[in-house]
Amino acid sequence: MKYVVGSLQAFLAREAQIVLVEVAETRGSTPRETGAFMLVSPTDAHGTIGGGQMEHMAIDHARAMLAGIAADTRLDIPLGPEIGQCCGGRVALSFRRLDAPARDDLDAMLNARINGFPEVWLFGGGHVGRALADALVLLPVRTFAVETRRNELDLMSSGTSPRLTAMPEALVKDIAPGSAVIIVTHDHALDFLIAREALARTDLAYTGMIGSKTKRATFASWARDEGLEDAALSRLVLPIGGKTVSDKRPAVIAAMTAAEVLVALDAYRRSAAS
Repeated sequence: MKYVVGSLQAFLAREAQIVLVEVAETRGSTPRETGAFMLVSPTDAHGTIGGGQMEHMAIDHARAMLAGIAADTRLDIPLGPEIGQCCGGRVALSFRRLDAPARDDLDAMLNARINGFPEVWLFGGGHVGRALADALVLLPVRTFAVETRRNELDLMSSGTSPRLTAMPEALVKDIAPGSAVIIVTHDHALDFLIAREALARTDLAYTGMIGSKTKRATFASWARDEGLEDAALSRLVLPIGGKTVSDKRPAVIAAMTAAEVLVALDAYRRSAAS
C-alpha cells in the first residue's frame, strides 16, 4: 500500500488545484463503498469512485467547481438507465476543494485508514517472497518482509517494511492479532520453526507455507512431535496458492496466495465484528 500512498502524495505535490470527490452515501448495488474517494485536478485525476458514467459526471462537476461555474458540494446520482449504468443503486457524492486545511484533513484520514489496515508478514525474500511483495503492494494491507539475509532483503519491493533478524521465528509472538503470516524461506527447518510459533496462536487470520503434500506430511509429523495438536495443524495452509492453477511460477503463486490472504483477512474481520 505504500506505493499507492506515494503516488497520491506525488499527485498532491504536483497539482495546485484539486477537488476531493468522496462517496458519502450508498443505497442498493453500487460500484464502490462509502468512503471511497478520488482526487480531480483541471487536467488529471487520481483514484476511482467506481468508473463508468457516474465517475465521468463526478469529474466534470469537480472541474466545473475548479473553474468557478459550479457550486454544489453534493450530487445524488441514481445508477440506472438514465446515465447508462445498470447497478440499480444510488450514490451520494461529496465535493470539497483541497485548500490547506482540507489537505491536512485528507492526510489525517489516510493515516487513519492505513494504520487500520491488516498486516501481512512475509517470512522469506527469495523469488516467491519478492513476487508476493509485488502482488501485495497495491492492496489494502501493510506488508512486512522478514529475512536472515541482507542481500535478499534489499531486493524486496520498497512497498514492504523490512525486518533483518537472525531468528525470524522470535518475531511471530509480537505480530498483531488478525494478521496473515506467509512462510516462504529458503530453509525448511526455518519454515517449520516459524510455522510452529504461528500455529501456537489462535488469533491470526492466515498462516500459509510454500511447499507440497510431502512437505505438509513431514511438517505434520514434526509438529506433533513438538506438541502441536491437530486443531493447530488444521489452520495451516500448505501449499499456499491452492490447486486451481497448476502454474508454479512465482508471480502466479503470489497472485493466488494474495487472493487467499484477502479472503482470510476479510473473514477474520467479519468474525471479529459479529
